[in-house]
Order: sequence, then structure tokens, then C-alpha cells
Amino acid sequence: MRLRLLLVLAGFFALILCGPASAQGEKILRITPQSNLTILDPIWTTAYITRNHGYMIYDTLFGMDAKGGIRPQMVDKYTVSKDKKTWTFTLREGLAFHDGATVTSEDVIASLSRWGKRDSMGEKLMSFVESMEAIDARSLRVKLTEPYGLVLESLGKPSSNVPFIMPKRVAETPADKQIDDYTGSGPFIFRKDEWKPGEKVVYVKNPNYQPRPEPPSGTAGGKRVNVDRVEWVIIKDPQTQANALAAGEIDVIEAPAHELYASFKADKNIQVVETNPLGYQAILRFNQLQPPFDNPKVRQAAMAAMNQLAFLRTQVGIPEMYRTCFSVYPCGTAYATEVAMDFIAKPDMKRAQQLLKDSGYDGTTVVIMQPTDLAVIAKLPVVAAQLLRQAGFKVDMQAMDWQTLVSRRAKKDPVSQGGWNIFLTVWASVDVMNPISNSALNAACDKTWFGWPCDKALEDLRDAFARADDQKSRKTLAEKTQARAMEIGTHVPVGEYNFPVAARKNVTGFVIGFFLVPWNLQKH
Repeated sequence: MRLRLLLVLAGFFALILCGPASAQGEKILRITPQSNLTILDPIWTTAYITRNHGYMIYDTLFGMDAKGGIRPQMVDKYTVSKDKKTWTFTLREGLAFHDGATVTSEDVIASLSRWGKRDSMGEKLMSFVESMEAIDARSLRVKLTEPYGLVLESLGKPSSNVPFIMPKRVAETPADKQIDDYTGSGPFIFRKDEWKPGEKVVYVKNPNYQPRPEPPSGTAGGKRVNVDRVEWVIIKDPQTQANALAAGEIDVIEAPAHELYASFKADKNIQVVETNPLGYQAILRFNQLQPPFDNPKVRQAAMAAMNQLAFLRTQVGIPEMYRTCFSVYPCGTAYATEVAMDFIAKPDMKRAQQLLKDSGYDGTTVVIMQPTDLAVIAKLPVVAAQLLRQAGFKVDMQAMDWQTLVSRRAKKDPVSQGGWNIFLTVWASVDVMNPISNSALNAACDKTWFGWPCDKALEDLRDAFARADDQKSRKTLAEKTQARAMEIGTHVPVGEYNFPVAARKNVTGFVIGFFLVPWNLQKH
């Protein structure tokens, strides 16, 4: 039986690693990504695998360096008027899409308009925009209704949803419909003809891409490509991933299971690289459109049942790789605070049981979606289900792959018609550092991130934060935002942790920032 399994695996890797388009002598970097890729529109979803696909083929107006500074990327120069209401941007010379067409200001305006309909930070920025107009092919002007303190931070946000620049014809796709043209503006070209969902995704070097001259840092600086092809090799089983890395059949694992790090560190040919020192924040998200979590008292009962250490010990299990954090903003960052976090900072099962009884909960089954193929979060739902059952909830944990979960969480339908009640995920810390970038705090009803909280008081606080121009005021507003979010139960932070990449030691050039990026890597 073991021999048969080895033969099957050998055949599997032979099929994947010997693609017909791989010319002899090509330098190929093989990466096993965090999950399978099925959604190709990085504006339509916040899923990180789709964000990473976006960074392969698109570029951005601005990037964020490893220290959090915003730097021009596709932009050559920009100015802002004295009243801070008019911003003018000029693109670099020589920017072109994969089809050879020049990147113009009309493409930028269309791309930003579509992004502003899907992204939490984009939506807030666009609510302050009076107009966007092309001055000429390389320059555009953005007029605001009033000064907005996060213009550059919005345009340079590094993670989902990233304001990638697409051709105008693509960016004019309705925001609620996925694109079907993948002509990009970035350092790699997507080979759709070689794409095999569930097996392999292929990108080739864009020979016409013009990198910036500066060294790379975060998502800013020169995006130089040192290989001919990058192949994403989809391997769902964590141990099979590790075996393939040890055998040299793949070069990098983006998100290894935590239980495998000891074996990686013991292998002289493998290195563990921390590309995101800030780490990740794990959260539990309620669907507030459907019972029982349309009742805020039920959400409070669930919050009281949560226990961060239980999540972290189960999911991670390596003390030096996790930490409790009772804040909706990452601990150690500017707005981190424990204000109004009593519900989760002091787990109290008896209190949870009493709150649930007082809420009038009628025994409605709670459906928790569990991703089985994303090892770095797969155990979180198991803990949530156990804690909720102890509190008195009736729970149905449904297993599915991550891409199915990503599609299903967009459904607003009742559970009986394919909807859901709870899912858990992780955000890169850079995504949740303030009330505007943190999508889980967006409470603009049906326009928000999945879960759809609806609360004018919370939105008023986020607006005030966006208008504030001094750090003291912002800090106060961030605390009030957190307090209101916990009062209405937008979501539950369940701890912070890291999952460094594992790679062969002949791979160098990892860019330190917020996640694994594909440029600057070399394979020796």
C-alpha cells in the first residue's frame, strides 16, 4: 500500500514539474502557495491567495515599505494643494500593460473607481472624492470635498483589497462581477493556457516591465525578476508539502503547518524565513444578517465564550510563535488598546451561558465553515465549535476547501439556502492597523466585508478618524471605535501568531515586509 502511494505521488509530481511549456535551461521557481487559486479577481475578493495572484501580474500607484512608509511606485511625482483638497499625480514614463498598451491616467481612474466600490479603505476614500479627471495621458487630478488624512495610505495599502491598476476596459467591469481579462501591469504575466486549477498556476517574467531603481522593501521599491517562470504547485496535504520541499521538488512553502517547523529546522537544506515580522491576527466573524447572530445579545454570549489561549495552543502550539492580544488593532502598533475588551480578555463560560439564556436564543443551529486545506487556520473552527457548544449553542461545523469557503462567505442567503453563520480567518497585521483599513470594523451595512454589520455610530467614528489630522485625536477615536465595535459585536479577535515560509537554502532574496512577494527572489 505504501509503495502504491509513493508511485502515485511520484506520478503526480512528474506531471506537475514537467510542464510542456518549460523550455530547457529556464530558471523556474516552484512555490506551494497557501491554498488553491480559483478566484482571479483581486478586487472582487479579499482572499490572500487572490491578492498574491494580483501582485504577480499587477502594479500599484504607491507601495508601503517595511517600516510602513508610503512610497511612489507607478507614480513618478505628486502634489497636493495648500487646502489639501486637490491631489495631482503623474505616472512614470514607460509603463505598459502586458499587451503593450501604455498605462494611462484613464486606466488609473477606472481602476480606482472599481476598487473604491469593493475595498473598505477605498470606499471611505471615495466618500471624500468630489471628482477624478485625466489632465493628460500621464497625469490625473483628484478633488476632495474636504481634506482627508489617509489619501496616500489608501492608495499605497499593501494588502486586500489592493488598488491594482488594470486596463480601463477591464476596470469598467461592474464591481460585483468578476473580471475575465487578466492583462496586467506588473512584473509577471499569467499563463492562463497553462493554468490547471487544483494543480498548477504559471507566471512568466514580463520582459517589458520597468522596475523602480530603489531596493525593494515591503511592496515598495524595485520589483526585479530573477527567474524565467514561477510555478505555483498546489499541494493540499501539509506533510506531502514538506516531503516535496525536502526532496527539492518544490523550492518554497508559503504557509507551512506549524507542527512541521521542527523538522524544517533540523534539515540542513531548508531555511525558515520570516517575511512578515508583524505576524497575523486571527478573528472570528459573525453573519449579522441571519439568525441567531442577527441578535446582538447572542453575539455577546458567543464573545464571552471565546478563549484566546485555547485557540492559540490548538492552532499553533509553539509558544514563541503566538501571543494573546486583546485589541482589534495588532498589539505593539500605534492604536493597540484593551479598552472595552472585557468580553474576550476574561473568558467566562458561566457568563456566556447566562447571556445566551437571557438573549432568548431558540436553539437555532450555528453553521461554522471549516477550511480543511489551509493548515494555518484549519484548527481555529474546531476550537470555536467546542467553546460555543459549552456555552449552550447548537453547532454544525461544515468542512470544505478554502476556495469554497471564500465563495460561500459572500452569500447573504439563509443557511438553509447555502448561507453561513461563522467563519474564522487571519489578517496580516498591516491590514488591521487602524479603523479604516480594518475591514472587520466597516459597519456600512450591505456594502461591508462579509458579515455585514450595520451601525451608523460606528461609521461616524470611522469618518471622524479619517478626518482627524493629529495623532492624539486619532488615538482617542481608535479607542472609541474599538469600544463601539465590541458593543455591537462586529467580530472577535482570537489571538496573534506567525507562520514563516519554509524554503530550500538555495533560494535567496526574500523581501521582508508583510507577506511573501515574488520579486527579488533568486534560485542558485
